[in-house]
Order: sequence, then C-alpha cells, then structure tokens
Amino acid sequence: MIKVLYEDNHLVAVYKPAGVLVQKGDGPEHDDDTLYWQVKMFLKERDKKLGNVFLGVLHRLDRNVSGIILFAKTSKGAARLSEQIRERTIKKIYHAVVIGKPNPASGSLEHHLKKDESSRQGLVDSEGDLAVLHYETIKSGSKNSLLRIELETGRFHQIRVQLSEIGHPIVGDMKYGAPTALPDNVLTLCATELHFKTATTDENVKVSIDIPAEWSKII
Repeated sequence: MIKVLYEDNHLVAVYKPAGVLVQKGDGPEHDDDTLYWQVKMFLKERDKKLGNVFLGVLHRLDRNVSGIILFAKTSKGAARLSEQIRERTIKKIYHAVVIGKPNPASGSLEHHLKKDESSRQGLVDSEGDLAVLHYETIKSGSKNSLLRIELETGRFHQIRVQLSEIGHPIVGDMKYGAPTALPDNVLTLCATELHFKTATTDENVKVSIDIPAEWSKII
C-alpha cells in the first residue's frame, strides 16, 4: 500500500520502506518491484487514467534505507524540482543510529568522495567531489547514538561513508564498517524531512515523518 505524504497537481511525496528499490537499475530487478512502478500504478488506478501515467524520479534512497521520496507527476514538476536540486535549495534531513558517541556531539563533516564502480562503494579520495554534511547528536545509549543529519551535498553513499570515516558507522552497515547486519539487511538511516518549493506557486512545503519506532531498541 502506497503511503502518500504530500501531493499536489505536479508532485507527490511517498514513504519508501527499507528494502524497496526506488528505480530499476542495470541489474535483474523488475520494474514492478520498484517504488517508481508501484506509485505509477497506484496513481493510474486511483485516478482511473486510461493512458500512460507520467512519473519522474527526482532523487533516490539506497535500497536498505527508508524515508521520504518525492516524484514529479508532470514534466513541469520534474523540470522545476530538478532545478531546485541542482541549485541545492531543497533541504534534506535524515536521522541515523550510529555506533558509539560522536565527539564533538555536533559538527560539520567535509570529505572528498568518489564512487568505485566495480565495488559500488563510496571512497574518500582527495581527487573526488566535495561532500558536506552537518550532524547533531539527539541522544546516546550505552553503545549507539541517534543523529540528526542535514545534507549540503548529495554524493553517492555520502552519509554512510562520512560517518564511517569518523569512526561511527551506521548500525547494520557492514559495507562501511559495522560489525554485524540487522534483519533483512536494513540500515538505521531514514530520510525524515524534506523542504522544497512547489512547482508553480513557489510555496514552501515541509514534509516530515517520525523515525522508525523499532530504532528505540537499538539506541
């Protein structure tokens, strides 16, 4: 069942569960396994559309990450929101549970990152693209901490790589240094807040969700 978080004539924001692919890549996945296809069919059936339904993918989340995904329902919506993404006027907030307690408890991280195509992994590399994020520790338990993260740039696996680089990998993220995986290989990383302007009226919109309830046991 598609959970719609925001919708207007040009845009629709939905919740992506961990484990669901946003869009088909070059692998063996089928379109009907993806969030893109599920949302497309949901709109087609709900609105009783006979022809093809336009749906533009504006951004992505890793398969094992949950949170807010924004799609464009029209070409105008796709163009206007893509421009906001390029100009970095869209604000993206994430929450994550990481191993340990970051010191300092809040701050900014800057690294140069590149994507290794063979391993599908983000790497710190002096010749890579600048990656910047800001984090704040919300609370800490005996082993793990809950962070609020604001992205300034959008690099491949950026949050995962940068937190691992400072010694605090995301819980369950064995690719970037966590010792063990979580059930179904989910990661304790969630896109919890999105700020953007509507495609035609320039109104400011904020879409937000709560962090996953099951994280309370992990923190």
